[in-house]
Order: sequence, then C-alpha cells, then structure tokens
Amino acid sequence: MADARTVNVPVRGVLGNRSDIAIAVAVVAVVVMLIVPMPTVLLDALMAMNLVLALLILLIVLYTKKATDFSSFPTVLLVSTVFGLALNVSSTRLILTQGAAFNGRMIRAFSSFVVGSGGTEGLVVGFVIFIVIIAVQAVVITKGATRIAEVAARFTLDALPGKQMAIEAEYNSGAITEEESIARKNDLQRTVDFYGAMDGSSKFISGNVKIGILITAVNILGGIIIGAALHGETIAEAVGTYISFSIGDGLLSQFPALLISTATGIIVTRSASEGTFGEDVTKEFSRDARIYWIGAGVLLLFSILPGFPWYVLIPMALLLGFLAFRLSRKKKRDFEAVMSKTADAAKPREEAAEMSPVVPLDPLSLELGYGLIPLVDRDKGAELLERVQRIRRESALDLGLVIPPIRIIDNMRLEPSEYCLKIKGVDVGRGRIRMGYFLCINPGSVKDELPGEKTQDPAFGLPALWVSADKRDEAERAGYTVVDPPSVIATHLTEIIKRHAAEVLGRQETKGILDALKTNYPAVVEEVQKHLSLGEIQKVIQNLLKEQVSIRNMTAILETLADYGPATRDVQFLTEKARQALSRQLCLQYADDEKILRVLTIDPGLEQKIVDSRVETSSGVISALDPPVQRDWIKALSRAISAVREQGWIPVILCSEAARFLVKLSVSRELPDLVALSVPEIADEITVNAVGEIKIESAA
Repeated sequence: MADARTVNVPVRGVLGNRSDIAIAVAVVAVVVMLIVPMPTVLLDALMAMNLVLALLILLIVLYTKKATDFSSFPTVLLVSTVFGLALNVSSTRLILTQGAAFNGRMIRAFSSFVVGSGGTEGLVVGFVIFIVIIAVQAVVITKGATRIAEVAARFTLDALPGKQMAIEAEYNSGAITEEESIARKNDLQRTVDFYGAMDGSSKFISGNVKIGILITAVNILGGIIIGAALHGETIAEAVGTYISFSIGDGLLSQFPALLISTATGIIVTRSASEGTFGEDVTKEFSRDARIYWIGAGVLLLFSILPGFPWYVLIPMALLLGFLAFRLSRKKKRDFEAVMSKTADAAKPREEAAEMSPVVPLDPLSLELGYGLIPLVDRDKGAELLERVQRIRRESALDLGLVIPPIRIIDNMRLEPSEYCLKIKGVDVGRGRIRMGYFLCINPGSVKDELPGEKTQDPAFGLPALWVSADKRDEAERAGYTVVDPPSVIATHLTEIIKRHAAEVLGRQETKGILDALKTNYPAVVEEVQKHLSLGEIQKVIQNLLKEQVSIRNMTAILETLADYGPATRDVQFLTEKARQALSRQLCLQYADDEKILRVLTIDPGLEQKIVDSRVETSSGVISALDPPVQRDWIKALSRAISAVREQGWIPVILCSEAARFLVKLSVSRELPDLVALSVPEIADEITVNAVGEIKIESAA
C-alpha cells in the first residue's frame, strides 16, 4: 500500500509537464530549422502545419470573449512568426540548391494554383497577386493593428490608477468583498500586461511582412543567377522556374501571416466586447429591422436604373426585405413576452400588497429632513451614501455582524435640519445639522472657547459648538475636534450600531450565520444545534453584542457552546463561557501596547453583596441591591472611573466570574459603557495592574 501511495501522481501534473517539454522541444526545433537543412517531405508537412496553426489562431480569437482570455497570444504570435520565417529560410535553401528539380509539393501546388497555366502572363498575374496581398497586409491590416495595439496599451496604462482607485472605493464601501477586489485587480493587471505585450509583439507582424518581401526578392534574383551560372539554364528557363517557385513560396508563407495579422487586428479591437465576435455581430446587426428595409429599398432603386444588373440587385433586395420582416416579427414577439412577464410578476405583488397582514419594517433606517437631502445627492458630490456603506463594512469587521442595508429616506415630519435613526421602525437616536457649518467638539482640554451656537455632540453627548466654515482653522488651533455634517451623522450611526447590534440580530440572521459556517465547519454547527435551539444560540450571541464583544471568531464561540451545551442550557452561563473562550481578544481590546491591563477591583464584601443580589425572574436574572447600597455603589464606581480616566487609561472592572454579569447589570442604566471582566477572562500573556479598589462604607 505504501508503494501505491508513492506513485500516486496527479494526472494534471503529468500532462502539464509533458506539454511544457513538448513546447520547449518545438521552440528549439524552430530555431534549429534556420540552420539545418530538411527534406522536402518534412518541409511540406511543416508548411501545412503552419497554415493550420494560423487558421486555429484566427478561430480562437473569433470565439474568445475577452482579449485577456487568450493571454498567451503575444507569445504565440512571436513563436508562429519565427516558425514561419524558419520555414521560409528552409524553403529558400531547397529552391536555390535544387532548382528545377525542387519537388516541394506544397510550394508547387500553391504556385500553380495562383500562377495558373504558366507562361509569362501567369507569372505576371501571380506576381501582381503577391504584391497586392503584401500591400494589403503591410499597409492596411498590420499598420492598423500595430497602431490600435499602441493606443490601447497607452490608454490602458493611463487608466490604471483610476481603475485601481475605483476598485479600492468599492471595497472600502463594502460593495465588493476582499476576494472580489483581489480578482478585479488581478484581472486589471492582466489586461495592462496583455496590451503592453501586444504593443511590442504587433511589431513581429510588420517585420515579418518586410522580411517576406526581402526573401522573395532574394529568391528571384539569387535563383536566376544560380540557375543561369551554375545549373546551365537559360535566362528564360531560370526566370520561369525561380519566379514561379518564389511566388508560391512567398504566398505560402504570407498567407498564414495574413491570417495571424487579421487575428491580431481583431483581438486588439474588441476591448469593449462582452461576447464572442459572432455573438456580438449577431446581436448588433439584428438590433433594428429598419436598416434592412432601407437597404432593400435602395437596392430596388438601383435595379430600375439603366445599366445596373437588376437580376442581381432584385434578389438581394428581396433577401434584405425578408430579413427585415423576420426581425420585425421577432422584436414584436420579444416585446409581447416581456410585457406578459411584467404583468404576471406585477399581479402577485399587487395581490400580496392587498392581502399582506403586516407591513415589514426596515432593520435600520436613516430619515432626513428635507434640508439635509443635499447630503445624499450624488450629483452634487455628496459622500454620505459612501460613508454609510463604509460603516457597514467596518461594523462587520469590528463586531463580526453583517449589518443589513440601511435605508435612507426623507421624512417631511422632521424639522428641515433634523435627522432620525431607527431600528425596526423605533427611534433610537436623532440630531440636528447646520448645513454649511462645522461641529466643534470640546474633548475637555479646550481653554479658550469660541463664539458659536452651543449644542451637544449627538453621538457621545459632549459639549460642542456650530461654527461657520471660515472659523474652522481657528477652532482646530484652539483644540476642538472639528467635524463636518456628513461625519456627524456617520459617527452617530456607528455608535448606534455598536450599542444596538444585539437588536439587529434576529433568529433569521442567526440562522444565516450558522448556514454560512456550516460550509466550512459542519461538525461544530451540527453539534451545537443538537443540544441548543436556534433561539438559545441567538441569545448567547446577543449577550456578547450587548457588551460590544466581537463575534467574528464565531467558530470559537460555537465550539464552547458545543462543550457546555450538553450540561446546561443556562444562557447566561453559556455567555460567560463564550467570553472566556475569547479571553485574548477581550484583553487585547483594553490593554496597552505592552499588554498591560489596568483594572479596578471591588471590595470583597461589596462584591459578595452584589452576588447575593441575584434574583431569578421570568425575564431573566436581575440585580436587586438595596436602594441605599445601589446609590453608594454607583457613586463609588463613578469616582473610581473618573480617577482612572484622568490618568488616560480605559476603566476596566475586574471581579469574579459569579459577580461579573451582575456588576455589569447593576450599572447598566447609569454607566452603560462600563467594561467588566472576570478573572477567567484574563489571558496568560496579559499583565494585570490594579490601580484602585472600589469600596463603600455601607458594604461592611
């Protein structure tokens, strides 16, 4: 069995290695062909292969939807050009050395096919055809394709920074995921690389045309000299032999080059295409039947004029008329089908609107007075919509909860300068905005107050002023935090989401989280659901969000629930265990850069009173401290928190596991943002530094 495992090589890897080796050998062989002579049989086979290769390249281009889907085209263009030149050199060697005895069937067949029956007239006609093909390829196709490739490369490179910024803007606004952003950037880079390579590789075709003319001239001139001087042929015989072979050889080498030139022109002119060449032509040429009616009418007009071939024009006019009739019928049927589908789709919606017993509420909504509508007007450069999208993404990263789309509407019942934030139709925050003014928030360190309209920051309730734009710099120098109107609303919205994230999370959202995790972690999700109901899982996650604990590490949360779920269904107990599983995350959230966590401890007697105040009710656990003790506890806690904040530290309460939730619960109204950690929630690498003890006289 061990031997069987050692020879288990992926088939794809083997095939890939073989193809790499085959291509490497082929490229080396092409270069060797320039030096080593070859028999005419092999030359015929390789010339036929060159013709088929050019045809395949053209067909691949025609059936390719995007230019970058054929990203190897520049390299293929180089290899095919060198391959054609190598065949040209090899055929030249054989023609000049063998003369009239040359028996290359491909060249002979091609020369006789183009030149015709022979003689001076055939040679002249063949030579003229050769010159025409060379001229068309050099002047029209190759020159045009080279110019298009050059312009496409230049414009693609110039547009690169703007397109990259657009992708970054979509990513920052939450419109696309990180994977989509990376994929778009990679696709953009491939496009730039492709057109840059095409700008250079298109020169291969123009060089190939020039060298083809040179090789043909050398063949004719050298052949006449060699035939007359070395092979003993007359001038007329040498001219007839070598011009015929040279024209056949030149056409046989330039015809594949013409196909590849055409493919080059097609691939660089289809940058705005959304389908294959055939799909685009079919779609765009069948868009309007009127053009075919007009074309049929013009042909009929020409057919009645003297001297025009009516027997050709009338059938063509009838064909165009038939095509126009078919397109008109098809357009009418498509329109009727669309209208029918629209009516069928609208009918159920109307019935549902009439029969629905409830009117659904928006999970989150931002209502604006009519005076604030310019803040969401994209035409005037407003950026509030983009900021809202960015807030949703940042909230998902901070809390681990994907916030549903936030509906922004105008509300005529609000004051013109007023806005209102609602969760499921319930007002959770509102504020006023002075358009054209800046909100200057006093962080507590401002000594020289500025004149202005006094107000409060709607997000944090800090004292603030509305000042005009010309006083913005003065306010910043005075130490104020200066915020523009869109930032005021955005900051308020961010805080509302943090404080009310638990209300946003319903059973449906919880099920969505579990379904998403089930793809990669089916075992843990199935085990949790075996012991706990969807509602119990939801309540645990809501408890975490209520204290602004990020649930991004949902795997660790569910594994903890799976561990303790079989033993108990106590939601609060499970919440504490889930918090302990996130101990490192919790501590690093409040510790400094040196991983030092400064905490306030509680007098043991007071902590025991808080533990003893636990009361089970039908709606859950509550803390029922005696009113005098509750007042003294709040006063002592407030003094301790103020002292810690004066030192520039984040106030954190450290207590026992049994008391942590009750400590938080006992001050939820007065100090809703209080951070309370239990001893088991302290990670091993965190250094705890006690900076004070909370004690009251009545606790003794």
